[in-house]
Amino acid sequence: MENQAHVESWYAATANQQLEFPALAGTSKADVCIVGGGYTGLSTAIHLRQRGYSVVLLEANRVGWGASGRNGGHVGTGQRAGQQQLEKWVGLEHAQALWQLGLEAVDTVCELIASHRIDCELKQGNLHVASKAGDARELREEVEQLNSVYGYDQIRYVDRAELATMTSGQGFHGASLDAGARHLHPLNYALGLARAARDLGAQLHEGSRVTGYREGDKVTVKTGNGAVTCDYLVVACNGYLEKLEPRTAGRIMPINNYMLATEPLPEALARQLIRDDTSMTDTLFVVNYWKLSADNRLLFGGGESYTRRFPADIKGFVRKYMLRIYPELANTRIDYGWGGTLAITMNRMPDFGRLSSRVFYAHGYSGHGVPIATLAGKLLAEVISGSAERFDIMAGVPSHQFPGGTLLRWPGLVAGMLFYSLRDRLG
Repeated sequence: MENQAHVESWYAATANQQLEFPALAGTSKADVCIVGGGYTGLSTAIHLRQRGYSVVLLEANRVGWGASGRNGGHVGTGQRAGQQQLEKWVGLEHAQALWQLGLEAVDTVCELIASHRIDCELKQGNLHVASKAGDARELREEVEQLNSVYGYDQIRYVDRAELATMTSGQGFHGASLDAGARHLHPLNYALGLARAARDLGAQLHEGSRVTGYREGDKVTVKTGNGAVTCDYLVVACNGYLEKLEPRTAGRIMPINNYMLATEPLPEALARQLIRDDTSMTDTLFVVNYWKLSADNRLLFGGGESYTRRFPADIKGFVRKYMLRIYPELANTRIDYGWGGTLAITMNRMPDFGRLSSRVFYAHGYSGHGVPIATLAGKLLAEVISGSAERFDIMAGVPSHQFPGGTLLRWPGLVAGMLFYSLRDRLG
């Protein structure tokens, strides 16, 4: 049994429950088998059990072991791509439906936390800061569009002078403040979902890597020590899909992203960094994202890599991005540094779909996974139970194979990312 321990991180060090689930041994039957114990799989299990389906979930390591237990904890509104871009791709009516689903995604996270009493440091608000003057103009236009066209009144523009009273962060030209956004402790949220799925009667198995599956009258899903026979299969592996499903693998790219946690900061310094305890993100292509923990640590994410190896010194790798924004933290101790793998798509929109009448998938959240992967579970439960309309709103956004598929996507992505990171630096 693999069952690797959670990566060493501030999240793992502050996990508020220790859940363990047995590896699959022998044969099992269920209405639905789910591969992957992150937000997508756990939310799917919860929503299917609420509809009365029997569920077996198979996780190769531990529930929340991947990106679901390591991410920045931001629960942003809308979709990962902006509404203007979505309008160009799918038209205004479809874009408005996608916006509403993005709001519902945040509501779904909050409802699951409330109804299952998940203790995960849920807080409110995101401050999205413009790293270039041109970005500030675009943020102002975006706020006006969301206010007028989408009727969204939770967001407002913050000019440079006001922004300077809200954060000591350097190099920003303005911001949008979204009161509808939330942020949380991502691993404790994942563990809370796992507990809820278990309590609702889902069968969860850790240390149960799926080696393959085949379709016949039923779907048979195989692990090293067992098999599940089911009517429906949900593939919810995201950045850890590897070779399990070649038909969808070419539409996502696994990339590595990194975070650090400082020592606990004095209250005055914490308020200087982020006055109102919101989460924060910038507008760079290789985005920086940060927030404060309940014990006033700065949790800062920055930098990416595109090989399987993580940097030898993750703390030092991320620290340089943090100090560009907060030079006053030069003497602050860094207590934790960790990395994780997420999946991005060509257009940064998630890839939802069906591979047959029995096999469904959702992945490629591109850094917007806490809300949208949670929503994916709700929509996967709907489509399996025969209501495809809302699932198809997400599935109807055009998705594209990376050029060269899985074989050549790495060099193409690295070339593209080098271009964009150069553009970030040159402004």
